[in-house]
Amino acid sequence: MAQPIAERMSRIGTETAFAVSLEASQLARQGKKIYPFHLGDMNIITPTNVMDAAVEAMKKGKTGYSPTAGIPELREALAKDISASRKLNLTADHVSIQPGGKPTIGKFIMVAMNPGDKVLYPNPGYPIYESQIEFHGGVGMPYGYQEGKDGFILDLKAIRKDMQAGAKILIYNNYQNPTGASSPKEEMEELARLAVKNDLSVLSDEAYFDIRYSGEPMSIASLPGMAERTVILYTFSKKFAMTGWRLGAAVGPVKFIEHISKINVNDESCSNHFIQYGALAGLQGSNAGPDSIIATLKERRDVLVERLNAIPGIKCFKPEATFYLFPNVTGAMQRKGLKDVEEFRKLCLHETGVSFCTRRHFGRPLPGETQQYVRFAYSGIDVSQINEGMAKLAEFLT
Repeated sequence: MAQPIAERMSRIGTETAFAVSLEASQLARQGKKIYPFHLGDMNIITPTNVMDAAVEAMKKGKTGYSPTAGIPELREALAKDISASRKLNLTADHVSIQPGGKPTIGKFIMVAMNPGDKVLYPNPGYPIYESQIEFHGGVGMPYGYQEGKDGFILDLKAIRKDMQAGAKILIYNNYQNPTGASSPKEEMEELARLAVKNDLSVLSDEAYFDIRYSGEPMSIASLPGMAERTVILYTFSKKFAMTGWRLGAAVGPVKFIEHISKINVNDESCSNHFIQYGALAGLQGSNAGPDSIIATLKERRDVLVERLNAIPGIKCFKPEATFYLFPNVTGAMQRKGLKDVEEFRKLCLHETGVSFCTRRHFGRPLPGETQQYVRFAYSGIDVSQINEGMAKLAEFLT
């Protein structure tokens, strides 16, 4: 008799961008030239000072367990860094080091959400929000975005309605994946006002807080009434090009952080020991490494936006943050006689080698959606390959 699988496993999702990656890699093995815009991975090398510090830590024997919440030096340095950049007053007690940014999502939900609680989350958005809410027995309440003058804006009308319907938790991802959306100050202030008025716990996913090409970044945790209810998701992956190192943090009220660290004990005991010293060197070093990363990404963004907007039927905003573009391809699909965005994606991949994700990889489409979008990530592809891939895509779509 076959052994049963737990019912909860039917509720867990996945990060479907990896399925696109698998499809692209299979074509590559068959000899197809692939232009990888599908994954938000980085082909930029981690800054030397970070690598050197991690190697030195290994040589000094930092290869065993570390404290469950992270080494004190890193927690203190991160508290100081986030206090300065977000205008907060944090100590090491407000920080729990994690093996990546992603674990903070599930651990926050386990700490803040009871089964049956309603949770507001962005859609399109990072698919792990939806997955973890449903896996742990919550009720997802997706809210969307609309095209504004210069970029995507929150559907505040839908957010207000769902708060009135009893939402208990808000997940907010400013500098957003996949749209690249950045909330103007007025939009963020209104969202904070609603969260305080309705007494919501908040997860602020700030993975791309430092990937900004103009202006000063802003955290919702810095607004009145928000620090005591907001956990910040922090990751070293983007700012220091450490995607494969797997190191991040949950940062927020001690009442949340103590419980998140208790889950650390149950899940992974602790984060990698010597890598924490590499991250510490990154925080304490100069900005030369991060500034170089930003300069490289900005050049890629500018080229890709220009090339996409030159293709008939494609409209693309130039976001001021993240390394994602979310162009509207409705017109291009119509020119090809296509109505299914996945069919469009597959056709472009097989005909041109240009590999990207679609809106469907970032949550179930919301009622009333009529426009078609795809996501281009430019963190893992050089400018020369961007130009080459866009030339092939333009020829095919034109």
